[in-house]
Amino acid sequence: MKPKNKVKEKIVKGVPTFGSWIMIGHLASAEILAQAGFDWITVDMEHTAIDYNTLQVLLAGIRSHGAEGFVRIEDNNPVVIKRVLDCGANGIIVPLVNTREEAERAVQAARYPPEGFRGVSLGRASGYGDNFDDYFHSANREIVVIAQIEHYIAVENIESIVSVEGLDGVFLGPYDLSGSMNIVAQFDHPKMKDARRKVKEATLKAGKALGFHEVRPEADGVKALLEEGFNFIACSIDTLFLSSASKRLMQSIVENQTS
Repeated sequence: MKPKNKVKEKIVKGVPTFGSWIMIGHLASAEILAQAGFDWITVDMEHTAIDYNTLQVLLAGIRSHGAEGFVRIEDNNPVVIKRVLDCGANGIIVPLVNTREEAERAVQAARYPPEGFRGVSLGRASGYGDNFDDYFHSANREIVVIAQIEHYIAVENIESIVSVEGLDGVFLGPYDLSGSMNIVAQFDHPKMKDARRKVKEATLKAGKALGFHEVRPEADGVKALLEEGFNFIACSIDTLFLSSASKRLMQSIVENQTS
């Protein structure tokens, strides 16, 4: 059956998808980014103070403008995964997945029995129970599960991680990965280049989505990632969009005054 989740459908077809990132817990951020035309928007709950009540508002704003709502969860914890999905997330990005077993646990926590062990709820995701049957019978094939690869142990286990059935892809985290090898932010270091190549080759060979976050709000970085083979690309962050646009404007004003 064809997925209703448009990002899932593109992943299955091997078509690149483009998303962005929310760190400001306000509906305006969700709606502005979704209106821009991104395929998906990820709400970051790992590195922000965003709570579950705010999450529901953000997901509603994202979905109302045609994008899929994802969440970068705080931990590979079945309770966290269950609550985020019950809030209405269409996908999860799971931090610090280092082994096949950890990837399997994330997938199973996101799926209802018999494919997993996600608990049943009549929450927002199922229309508060109003369309429970449809949601229950479609969620397992619709929910996107992405594992973050951000430790050298994960790189060592990448082939077994991407072989997990139900895992839709991986998301490379270069800062934490470089830190795990004691070469923080040395992205041109031979160890980092080798790790990146290994993750890329294994993931694409397995036919899974290959993710990366181009934090600069510039198109050239996204273009370079596409040429390299990445096909699940996060384009900057709400905070950086705001910062870069305001700084560019003020710089232009100052230059015009002094010219």
